[in-house]
Formats: sequence, C-alpha cells, structure tokens
Amino acid sequence: MRALLGIFLLLFIALGASAHEVRPAYLNLTETSPSEFTVTWKQPVLDGRRLKMKPRFPEACTQTTPLANRKGATITERSILNCSLTEGNIVLEGLERTLTDVFVEINYLSGESRSSLVKPSRPRISLSGNVSSAAKHYLWIGVEHIIYGWDHLLFVIGLTLLVARRQILGVATAFTLAHSITLALAAFGLFTIPIRPVEILIAASIVLLGIEIMRKRQGHKSLATERPYLISFVIGLIHGCGFASALSEIGLPKGTELLALLLFNIGVELGQFAIVGLTILALIGVAKMGKSALRRTEVFLTYGLASIAMFWVIQRVSEYVI
Repeated sequence: MRALLGIFLLLFIALGASAHEVRPAYLNLTETSPSEFTVTWKQPVLDGRRLKMKPRFPEACTQTTPLANRKGATITERSILNCSLTEGNIVLEGLERTLTDVFVEINYLSGESRSSLVKPSRPRISLSGNVSSAAKHYLWIGVEHIIYGWDHLLFVIGLTLLVARRQILGVATAFTLAHSITLALAAFGLFTIPIRPVEILIAASIVLLGIEIMRKRQGHKSLATERPYLISFVIGLIHGCGFASALSEIGLPKGTELLALLLFNIGVELGQFAIVGLTILALIGVAKMGKSALRRTEVFLTYGLASIAMFWVIQRVSEYVI
C-alpha cells in the first residue's frame, strides 16, 4: 500500500511538471546599421501555452511592432530596434515566474558580441559589462538539460537501477556518445526529425527500461541486461534528437559551433554523473537500513518511473493524434 501511495505521489508530481523538454528561450540582436538592430525573440510553447514573458529594452530605445510566427513548439517574433545598446539593462519581464533560461546574444557592427545566459533568479543583462564568449554558456545549458529534463533524468536513474555499479559510468558514457552523434547531425542541419514522435519514443524507452529492471529482478535475462552498453547506445541516439530540440531553439554561436556543441555534451555528461552519484549514494544509505528496505525502494523507484513514463506516452500520443 505504501508503494502504491508513493507511485501516486510521483504521478502527481509528474502531472505538475512539464512532460516535455526544458527548452531555453533565445533573444538575438544584430546591428545591421549604426544604432539599428534586428531583433529575433524565440520562446517555447509548453503544453500549448505561450509563456508570459517578453524582453524590455532601455528607455532610449524605440521598437517596431513585432511580427510573430509560430512553427512547431516555438513562437518567433521579429522587429527593429533603434538605439546603441551600449548602456542600461535588458530585462526579461515575467522570466522570474518560469523555469526557463534565456540565451541572449548581441552582435555589433564593430565585430564585437555580447552574450549571457539569463536565469529566472536574475532576469536582466547589463549592457555595460564585459564582453564574453557565447560558447561558454552551453556547458551550463547541458547540465541543466539533464537536471531539469524529467525524461532524461528518469532514464539515467533507471540505468543506475538496471546495471551493476561497475558498469554504470561506462553505460552512461555510451548513452552520451550516442546522443552526441544525433545531436551533432541535427544541430548542423544534416537531418531533422519531428519532435513529437521523438518525445513519444523517449517516454517509451523509459517504460521499456522499467520493464527490463523488473525482469532482471525476477531473474530473467534479456538483451538489456546482457548488452547494456548496446541498449544504452541505441536509446541514446533517440534521446539525442530530444537534446537537439533544445539547441534548435537557440542555435549555435557563429564561429564557435564545435566548441559550443562540445561544451553542451560535456555539460550533459557532468549532469548525468551527478545524478548517478546521488542515486548510488541514496541507495547506499537505504541499504544500511536493511536489504528489505533497499528492495522496497528499488521496486518503488522502478514502478514509479515506469508509471510516469507510461503517463507521458499516453499524453504525447493523444497530443500527436489530436
């Protein structure tokens, strides 16, 4: 009964959380003539709703009426801004009420650029600060994509439950290598896959992982338990398409595309290792309470992640059909 209550609690949490990728918003300002900038403002649409946030520029700036266009799960607004953008602040109004980060990039006629990863805790960027490289922010974007991306978070926890501890780092690395391949191909525009089918496959992969954990506990052998590196690699190819959906919103900084992509993947790997480490430490702590406590905890986690993933499969299939 306690296990069932725990699973319902996890499902309640999942209902309150986004079942989709945590996608950053993107604000690009490119100076096309002295003190005139083209503004591109991209923000994700989550659960069919537009986030209530918008950029506010310094008072000295004048802006034309934005022209909006929706494509897939992204709304893009374009406008013209007239001012120098060398002093004052750009404020992302409403950002503090979301879990979304905003990647801001400003390109000047002089060849200089300014970039910043704006977070809900501090929704502004100073225009008088030091100029920084855009690529370095992708490391933290990768870390956040694992920590706040429920799909990938549950999958990594499931891998920790499925494979032996001596194998887990290698299996997680195989997952990283695989999604790095599809991520790179998609990021450079070599192929595109619609996000909705990918999200269904990602959720289904977590359900299958839960089933494999249950089969292992019952003493059954399967390809997942005998060849965990192979299975992790194959599923990583699918999850890589999901990662690509996050980068597709903001793109890669010109001139440092490979560095940004490398830092994003390193960030994802660091996030995975952090989750694996915390999960193992938690299980070790539970194991000190006795084998029965560890067994109940593993069962609870297995049924919990499989139930949440099955809910996502149903939700995403219904969205795709409807």
